[in-house]
Amino acid sequence: MKRMEDLSLWLADEAPHDTVGELFTGFCRAIIRFEVPIWRASLGLEILHPEVSGWQHVWTDENLSVHAADRATAPTSESYLNSPTRLVDETGRPFRRLLETPCPDMPLLEELRLAGATDYVMYPLSFLDQTRTAVISFATRQAQGFDTASLEALALSARLLSPYLERHVLRRIAVDLLDTYVGPRTGQRIIEGRVDRGAVEMIEAAIWFADLRGFTLLSEQAPIPEVLAHLNAWFGTIGEVVEAHGGEVLKFIGDAVLAIFPTSGEHNRTAACRKALAAAQAFCQRAEAENVLRRSSGRPPLAHGLALHVGEVAYGNVGAPHRLDFTVIGPAVNRASRLLDLAKRLDQQVLVSHAVARELDQPLVDLGRHQLRDVEKPQRVFTLAL
Repeated sequence: MKRMEDLSLWLADEAPHDTVGELFTGFCRAIIRFEVPIWRASLGLEILHPEVSGWQHVWTDENLSVHAADRATAPTSESYLNSPTRLVDETGRPFRRLLETPCPDMPLLEELRLAGATDYVMYPLSFLDQTRTAVISFATRQAQGFDTASLEALALSARLLSPYLERHVLRRIAVDLLDTYVGPRTGQRIIEGRVDRGAVEMIEAAIWFADLRGFTLLSEQAPIPEVLAHLNAWFGTIGEVVEAHGGEVLKFIGDAVLAIFPTSGEHNRTAACRKALAAAQAFCQRAEAENVLRRSSGRPPLAHGLALHVGEVAYGNVGAPHRLDFTVIGPAVNRASRLLDLAKRLDQQVLVSHAVARELDQPLVDLGRHQLRDVEKPQRVFTLAL
């Protein structure tokens, strides 16, 4: 089929490959040029993300729309259960229906029929990984639907497009997993190839170290699902607050959280410290509001400790040859950890080092000098003014 040979060459030499949307739009336009009478095309791609199940790209009359599916509800939603996608997922075979009569069993097809569609076909995409949804569908308004030649052309075009789409999906999965498990800034460094053990760069950052007090007692007394719910809610609040103020959570360590606010680029030391302090204040406000709700429902409040410090850190890979951790290490991190220990001894929610305090222009409460474990001289520390 000469036109499909042309499509193959177009995909290899001319197609825009920067994004799925650009590729899919160009592909649909190419199908039209090759005289296959499609009116609507849809692309369903499942990814691997803790919140998003996947993306649906819908092309109609030169317009492209993109819809995200929620991971928690997508597999059990009516729109999926009563859809051609579910049938193709379960059988691994194409689905076709002429839209000559009402389609009460599939609301999507009825919607397309009422919009003038006469025929609908969906193909599974020939990905190497068959464990996730990957489908493409076409609808036409042609009076008699798709003829045999058009169906053969569409089936072949789906096969030709599949490897290019799978590249995008695999890259998206890799990026999403790195963002989820190590954070976007760190994930970008890893995907750029910075995976050599011991390879680090020296950066300056405000360091944000927090932990949940009373967690051991909570773990002993409460059922595991309840403990996990508390921990996830607490971590979730921290993640939202840190990211909203320009920081990045590097790791969760038991009931503790390590985050950084780098000073690189246009963000200087003062700006990083201000962002870290603003995040600490916002977190304390959120935590107190949550504790009000906990008390009103008869649950005990959750207490926390939080330490802020600033300094130079080594940012990079440490670990075993086959199991690396991308983290920050150095005296500044150690001091932040010791400040967190001191916050508990002083019964303070937040402790701020002198190095951070002198970068700020807002009043703090001076708590004097205190000895930090393994630090030679007593250190001056501060807390938030009420």
